[in-house]
Amino acid sequence: MTLLAACSRAAAPVVPFSSGSSMTALPATLKNAGSDRYLPWEGGAKYYESWVHGPDPSGNPHYFPIEVWLQDPSDARRYQLLDIDLYNGLWKGPTREQLAELAAARMPAFAAQNVIGLTDPDRHILKGWDQMDEPDDAQPKHGGGYGPCIPPAKIVRRYDEIRAKDLSRPVFLNFSQAVANPKWPGRGSCAGDYGDYPKYIEGADIISYDLYPVNNSLPLWWVAKGIDRLRSWAHYKKPVYEWFETTAIDAGNPKPTPGDLRSEVWLSLIHGALGVGYFTYVFTPKFNEAALLDERAMADAAKTIDTQIAALAPALNTPSVANGVTVRSSNGRLPVDTMLKRFGGNTYLFAAGARDAGATTANFELRSLTKTVIADVLGEHRKIVVRHGIFQDSFTDYEVHLYRIPFVPP
Repeated sequence: MTLLAACSRAAAPVVPFSSGSSMTALPATLKNAGSDRYLPWEGGAKYYESWVHGPDPSGNPHYFPIEVWLQDPSDARRYQLLDIDLYNGLWKGPTREQLAELAAARMPAFAAQNVIGLTDPDRHILKGWDQMDEPDDAQPKHGGGYGPCIPPAKIVRRYDEIRAKDLSRPVFLNFSQAVANPKWPGRGSCAGDYGDYPKYIEGADIISYDLYPVNNSLPLWWVAKGIDRLRSWAHYKKPVYEWFETTAIDAGNPKPTPGDLRSEVWLSLIHGALGVGYFTYVFTPKFNEAALLDERAMADAAKTIDTQIAALAPALNTPSVANGVTVRSSNGRLPVDTMLKRFGGNTYLFAAGARDAGATTANFELRSLTKTVIADVLGEHRKIVVRHGIFQDSFTDYEVHLYRIPFVPP
């Protein structure tokens, strides 16, 4: 999550982008159920069953990681009030004091691997090991300036070294905004080499990237573009998390609104993200690592988002149906991206406007629904009549609507 100085270099080419409803390949390990066909799927919460000391070795379908980056353990209980359930990164740690404080608060953490993390009595609170942050960017040199990115082979060697000391926890690796931003100069001499990423991914069990579109005046939908790319580069075999902006970060930067945060998070989830992370820092005019906690409107927004994700985790932790819904937008410049799940006798349809292009009416048609039912629009205190699988709703720009529909096809 570091903010590297700009390095002069030609922009990397854009990698083709697919919307959340366009991928139809079915993994060989996943069977069709009735007439449903499934999109590629990393396994949801059951992915973590391989690690006895990992995030959730029980494969509990209610588990969905919501994390914060590099925070003081003294704030753990305040973050838990926002339904945040994971720390990622411990400053110059893990130390004995950090582990004791996190254990007392029952706040799990990912951290760099060291002797204390491997041997301390409170090591049970550690659920994963961090690789270095943003190896895909140009790296600072001793004496100033920047050298090339870290070679992928070095990341794989570090992964093997971490695993040689502990096979009971997964290894986490985060990438920079270059994943989605072709104009990001921070890769330096490595700019344009997207072939590095599949090789980097061999050096981790969980991967993520950070993109702060409001801060950097980029399109919000790029958060989904990065998720699509990482999932593809990982061959849909490893979960992808994403980090989201919550502050202006530096004086003079545009600041995300609560609505921006909701749009970014749900666009990412609709495209298959399996973890949510918050970057909470302000660097200037006054440093504050936990600024999210001190900004009530944004903290309330994060709480609302996190509570909703936690409630929907059992549905989110199922494979997405590829052929369950079709959607037509009345505004050709404003596509509506969708994700459809089946769980507990219901169909869950998550939808978001995927461009900043005004307003549209989305026309949804659910396959095989031949009667009239009433859909709940979650979090909005309203209902929609679905007649023979067809209904409409209005969207503006990056607006999000989440539907629970009492229907599962025969």
